[in-house]
Amino acid sequence: MPKINVKLGENNYGKAEVNLMKVRRDSARHEIQDVQVRVGMYGDFDAAHAAGDNTDLIATDTVRNSIYGLAKEGFGGSIEEFGKELVAHFCKVGPKVSGAFAEFTEHLWERIEVDGPDGQKQGHDHSFVRQMPKRTARVESRDGGQTFAVESGIRELYVLKTTQSGWAGYLLNERFTTLPETHDRLMASYVTAKWEYAVQDCDYNAVWERVYGQLQRTFTDHYSPSLQNTLYRLGEAVLEACPEISRIWFQMPNKHHLKYNLERFGLENNNEIFHVDPEPYGLMEAWVERE
Repeated sequence: MPKINVKLGENNYGKAEVNLMKVRRDSARHEIQDVQVRVGMYGDFDAAHAAGDNTDLIATDTVRNSIYGLAKEGFGGSIEEFGKELVAHFCKVGPKVSGAFAEFTEHLWERIEVDGPDGQKQGHDHSFVRQMPKRTARVESRDGGQTFAVESGIRELYVLKTTQSGWAGYLLNERFTTLPETHDRLMASYVTAKWEYAVQDCDYNAVWERVYGQLQRTFTDHYSPSLQNTLYRLGEAVLEACPEISRIWFQMPNKHHLKYNLERFGLENNNEIFHVDPEPYGLMEAWVERE
């Protein structure tokens, strides 16, 4: 067969799923950060792909070692700031690297509560319990580490309300519609969100904590006629509370909790017993943006 003409398209390479735990032991009260890191690099890698020429390429093993080494020397604050450190480093040391990105999934840990000297509950100095929600971030530079695009987020924030939610007024006169209207249902969702910034730099930790708290408060403060409406209210509240954020994206599955039919057994089910139906599920996705 005749040889065809092809060219290399956009590409990157690096190291993924680098699991890093940093313990700060500056005092008797330890601080921990538990993150999974992915680093990818952009650049002039055509020769490596097309001709097998690895000249001046950074080994992915070196990328892994660099993440741990730079975590020892730096990583004093947020994962976003550490992302800037990593991206700038690989742009500097890689002769063929023109840009890079760093992605993070941070596992959150809370201190285990114990009895203090005064009998009051307090967080233990060096014992922790891992939480379900995860913090996320992506930092990218396309200009050799001169400027950065930063995106932060949260995953697996599992929220649920046992009342003050309904689903009514939708299209009913359609032959495949069987779901009855309701004004009192149990509503639950895994909230995944990511947001972009309207500023070049900020206190990323403080913004994340503000978003995390606002999502939970807003979920409680209204009757929800739909998951879509709650998604919109969450975004509106976050943008009001966080002027640093330009827009926020949500993915919210409707984790169905279906009232179980106990009447056939002669038992009354007053919105007390539910079957948790894992799939299929409704899925809502949207950006909420400033005008």
